[in-house]
Parts: sequence; structure tokens; C-alpha cells
Amino acid sequence: MLHRHAKAACVGAAAAAALVLTSLQGAASAQPAGGAAPSAADTLAVSAAQPELLRAMQRDLGLTRAEAERRLVNEAEAGATAAVLRQRLGDSFAGAWVEGADAGTLTVATTRAADAAAIRAGGAEARTVPHTLAELDRAKAALDRAAARDSSTDVPVWYVDVRANAVVVRAVERSAAQTLIGASGAERDLIRVVPTEEQPRPLYDIRGGDAYYMGGGGRCSVGFAVTRGTTQGFATAGHCGRAGTSTSGYNQVAQGTFQASTFPGRDTAWVAANSNWTSTPYVKGQSGQNIQVTGSVQQPVGASICRSGSTTGWHCGTISQHNTSVTYPEGTITGVTRTTVCAEPGDSGGSYISGSQAQGVNSGGSGDCRSGGTTFHQPINPLLQGYGLTLKTTTDPGEPGEPGEPGEPGGTWAAGTIYQAGAQVTYGGATYRCLQGHQAQAGWEPPNVPALWQRL
Repeated sequence: MLHRHAKAACVGAAAAAALVLTSLQGAASAQPAGGAAPSAADTLAVSAAQPELLRAMQRDLGLTRAEAERRLVNEAEAGATAAVLRQRLGDSFAGAWVEGADAGTLTVATTRAADAAAIRAGGAEARTVPHTLAELDRAKAALDRAAARDSSTDVPVWYVDVRANAVVVRAVERSAAQTLIGASGAERDLIRVVPTEEQPRPLYDIRGGDAYYMGGGGRCSVGFAVTRGTTQGFATAGHCGRAGTSTSGYNQVAQGTFQASTFPGRDTAWVAANSNWTSTPYVKGQSGQNIQVTGSVQQPVGASICRSGSTTGWHCGTISQHNTSVTYPEGTITGVTRTTVCAEPGDSGGSYISGSQAQGVNSGGSGDCRSGGTTFHQPINPLLQGYGLTLKTTTDPGEPGEPGEPGEPGGTWAAGTIYQAGAQVTYGGATYRCLQGHQAQAGWEPPNVPALWQRL
């Protein structure tokens, strides 16, 4: 089990977790000359989590302050450990997730019983299952293709559930689910149908309020500040507006214009702001305080996640599943993340953040913040990559990497690039493999962040 015993400032847990990562990566991940490499908690700037975020985690997840702090550290370290084990297991990898009030237990699934010893040695619990993650992803993709031809709101949601080792189809009418599965050609033994009364919908509203307003009427929430070259703006949900739609800010001052928008299929968009507006590396907290954004490393299933929206403010929950598809009345969108965070109309487009790591922009959901609900967010990294955007973070682009840069870096690695797990780059004469998807930035050069890159 990946148990962490953090002290008040999380330093003890981060240092202990770094030992686990060092043992997993071994000599292949040589330490930079400037000193010991940072732990995953250091890389993901867990210490940057503001009190407002911690208080929301306490309220919505039933945690103490100490448990919330430990949880953020454990989630960061678990994500890095799972990423290393995924590379080590190769084709037998079947998913990973965290559990426990402080996310102190990491489970890694495999289809080879012989992998169990290596998983336990790496600091995780092992589970042997019949299907690989790649098999489940292929079955899910087949359902997506079938839904693109003929979608039905009677089958509102389907996703890869790594904990169940199945593709779960949530259906209002079981017959509709069977029709979708039959049309997809996917292997039926990979799929589990469960009943649901969910009726997900995009969370926009035509009522006045804060955040930003579309020129044709309606209100949505800013996702994350971005830049594209010298142009400043923000990422948001595609259903909020189409290319050319004008926006005004929370103060009703002219703000910008939608440059691109996709919905359905995906739920992505970005707005270019005029010269009166400046992109800042923050998310608005419950009482208006600035919550820092330091990167965009996707967190594992079971990790805590918080959302900021213009209707309901700050609310927290956990990540239920990645690689989810959801059918709204307007059509099906794929590749979103399903969470237990609540939301209401007007929260659409708003920010999902884990610790200080951007996760995505609010797409839609069901329920509300009085009785509880389920929401879906569009992951931020594919959105940034699709539109050629750079996430605004508190990292100064001019800062040198820490704890020490190679004298002659060179190579193919480049700040601003979106790297997916498994991608390979060269830097300083060495080759590295990406462990966790992220947008590269100054200070995250491969030899400096073993939580993100493995030297080959």
C-alpha cells in the first residue's frame, strides 16, 4: 500500500515518497547535478494549495485540515508511482486508483499474476484482473463510434471503470443499451450495463450573474487563463458559444470573442480577450481569493478535485472515471472525466483543479449542490493542444530549471508542448519517456522532474 505519513507542512511525506520514486526509477533516472531531485509533491507544488481550497475539501470530503494536506501529497506521489509502474508493466497494465480518506492506498491492476510482486515492491497494492486497460479503451472507442452514428439520451453515460475492470454503460432503458452495444461490435464480456435516472445537460444559463456573458444572451464561467503567442484569453466550454460570439466580463465590460469552439463531439472553446483584460495564473476562490495554478498534470482515479463556478462557487469531490462519454440532448461528447463534484447552471466552462494542477473545464452533469450530483469536465491538456494554447501558471517563464540544468540542454523537449504518457524526447544528450501527461514549462525540464520523466 502507498501509505504516506505527512507532517504539518507535508515535508515529511513528500520526502518519504521521493524515496519510493527513486527506488522505482533506479539508476536510469540519474539525479541532476544540482542536488536531489524533487518529489512529485514538490513538482506539483502541493504546498501552493490555498486555505480556501483546503477548507472546501474539508467541507465536501469530510476531512480534517491535516487529512486534506496529506491527501494532496499522497495523490501527487500516487500518480507518479502509478505512472512508473504503468511503464514497467507494459501491455498487462489494467489501471490504477487511490482510496482512503487521505488517498493513502494506491492499487495497480494487471492481467499477469506474476506482476504482483513488482507492484508491491513499488509501493502499491496489486490486483489481478482479466482485461487490460487497452482492451477496455478499445471497447469504449467502439461504443463512441456507434453513438456518433446514432446516439440516445436513454443511454446517457458510458466510461472505462478501472476499479470494476469493465466498460460501464449507464442506461435509462436497458434495451437502448443493448442496441448500442450490438451496433458497436464490442465484446460483450467487457461491458456492464447498470440502470440510471441521470439526465445530464450542459450547465449554461440565460440568467444574469457574475463570470462572463455571451453576446447573444446567457452566462458561463471562465475556465483557465491562457495565452496564444501574445494574445491573452481563457479556455472554457464549447457549448457556451460559437466562434465569433462576443463576451463581456463579470463587470459587464466588453471582454473578447470566441476564437474556436467544438460541441458536441468535444466540449472545448477558447476566448481571446481584448487589451483591457490580462490573463493571470489564478482561479477564483470561494471568497474571491486567488488560487494558484502551477501546471496541468492529470490526477488519478479516486483523487480529490475541486471546482470553481460563477453560480455555486467552490465545491469538491473525487475523480470517478477518466475516458467517459456522455450524451446530452444536443449530442454525445467523448473523452471527458466524470466526478462527484456538484454543479448548477451557470457553472459551465469553470475550472476543475486538484491542488494547484489544472484538470479541466466544466461541461455538464446532473443533480445540484443541494442534493448532490455528478459532473463531467473536459480535460485541459487536449483542449490546450487542440487550439495551440499555453496555460498561464505562476511559473516565471524566465526562471531557470531547479535543482540544476544541464550545461548544454539541446534536444527535442520544448516548453509549451503537450506531452502524453509514453512520449519520448531528448534533452542534454539523454532520452526520456513521459510518465504523466502535462504541458511542459520552464523548471520542468526532464532531468529535473522524475515524477514526470523517466530517463532511458
